Parts: sequence; structure tokens; C-alpha cells
Amino acid sequence: MGSVQVTDWPRYSEYMKQTPGIIAQYGGRFIARGGESMTLEGPEVTERVVILEFPTFEAAKQFFHSEEYQCARTLREGAAVAQFYAIDGVQVA
Repeated sequence: MGSVQVTDWPRYSEYMKQTPGIIAQYGGRFIARGGESMTLEGPEVTERVVILEFPTFEAAKQFFHSEEYQCARTLREGAAVAQFYAIDGVQVA
């Protein structure tokens, strides 16, 4: 999961073009990527929200530390301020 404050949309758009294929290489998929959101409680969140799902916690780490993603990540530098989290969730029946 991540929150992103975009400061340079043209440059950030290039990053957005690169990441889906890399995420898929590691078995990941987008659950949410931007779009309309609403803060239900607490301080209003105005950043772009991105939620990814990977088959395992290890796959998420492998994606993030991969050479492919690190190259794509350089496109985001100077275009956005981001904070990302990896969460080892639980299976809900």
C-alpha cells in the first residue's frame, strides 16, 4: 500500500507506464490505483492511494528490490513524494 503526492504529473506518468508489467512479473496486481477516495475518519487524505496485492510477502519484497523496479523508480524521483508499506496480511475465509 502506498500514498503518493504527485508534484510532476508528466514525469510521474512515465513511471506509471513502467510499473504494471514489473508488478505482474512478481505475481502482483493492482487493487486500487488512484481514483476517487473519501476520508471516513481522521485527517483528510489528499494523496493518491495505491494498493497492490502479491501472492506472498516475499514476492512483494522481491518486486520492490528488483533491478527492474529500481530502474523504474528513478522515474518517480523528483516527480512525487511517496510512502509505501508492505503488509503480511491474513487470509480471510
